Amino acid sequence: MPEDQPKPASKESARRWRLALGEQDDEISLDQRDIRIGAALDALYGDRPSAKRSAGLGGSAPKVSKWLGDIREYFPASVVQVIQKDAFERLGLKQMMLQPEFLAGLEADVHLVADLISLRSVMPEKTIDTAREVVAKVVAELIERLERKTAEAVRGAVDRSKRTFNPRFSDIDWPRTIQANLRHYQQAHKTIVPEKLIGFQRKQRRLVDLDEVTLCVDQSGSMATSVVYSSIFAAVMASLPVVKTKLVCFDTSIVDLTEDLADPVQVLFGVQLGGGTDINKAVAYCQERIEAPAKSHLVLITDLCEGGDTDALIARIAELVGDGVNVITLLALSDDGHPYYDAELAGIFASMGVPVFACTPNEFPDLMATALRRDDVWAWAANNEIKTVRAKGEQLS
Repeated sequence: MPEDQPKPASKESARRWRLALGEQDDEISLDQRDIRIGAALDALYGDRPSAKRSAGLGGSAPKVSKWLGDIREYFPASVVQVIQKDAFERLGLKQMMLQPEFLAGLEADVHLVADLISLRSVMPEKTIDTAREVVAKVVAELIERLERKTAEAVRGAVDRSKRTFNPRFSDIDWPRTIQANLRHYQQAHKTIVPEKLIGFQRKQRRLVDLDEVTLCVDQSGSMATSVVYSSIFAAVMASLPVVKTKLVCFDTSIVDLTEDLADPVQVLFGVQLGGGTDINKAVAYCQERIEAPAKSHLVLITDLCEGGDTDALIARIAELVGDGVNVITLLALSDDGHPYYDAELAGIFASMGVPVFACTPNEFPDLMATALRRDDVWAWAANNEIKTVRAKGEQLS
């Protein structure tokens, strides 16, 4: 075949194009499974180039539930979540979420939790119970995923300058232990049987000596997934005896959820997503409650789109830094990619010595460990290939 002639598409390639575009082609036969996949796609994407608008979800919850069942059966979870998001935007399915039978059939993830929180005030009572179950499921999954790493990192209040010969298993210094026990190598078993263990000695800390971590979280709509993750991390950290943890959420008003941290589901249902943004007011609230600046860490989670007094906010941050508070600004705590943020204000914060960057949930435990040790957060971010805002007006890349 001449090189300038297009090669015929494979049967599988043609099948995929037919499913993607909804085109009718008598030469390409679809089996029953493919027909159902096509119908599921047409129900949502009925305006594809050649698709016949014979499907559609209409307003029936049972019909939508069947459609959700089909997409869960034929697509992986990551694709299901994308299709659900498209359905909310294209078909106004948020109204359908007010029906328990529909809600129970959704693939639960962080974005769905954020949607449920924002809709809480308009949910009928019968739906709120179902919503709580969905939120509780996601919370449990996130805690299972994040708790151990967070606990180990935060407990990393380990004094590595002191040694002990009776360490906990997690505190064993294996290189030193092996070196000290080389003479006890057992040839028959090809292993070392250590006579003594060498490890790091944990700091014994009184309540009054504990570091204090305040998560101050912007609960405007653009920060929805960050609010969910922040609440989970705050609840996990509050369960650890080595730090005092506070959670403050804000828009133009302030909600202090510290007392509810034992119940992360209750915390999430205490959040009010949406509204304006008054960062200065929230930081002032946190500043008033800081007991020991030299032992305090303020993690400000916001896109820095200030609707309040920007000059007062800048002055307040400078005052906190001057007092010895370890201030860190996270532009997002999510897996959603690079966030939108106020680049000018971010640059001003960075010029004052405040690290400014976006952080994923998997990176957050190590960030907190770095902060609690008062190590260089800039260096930590660079080592983890996290782009930081360095100077006024510099953009994340």
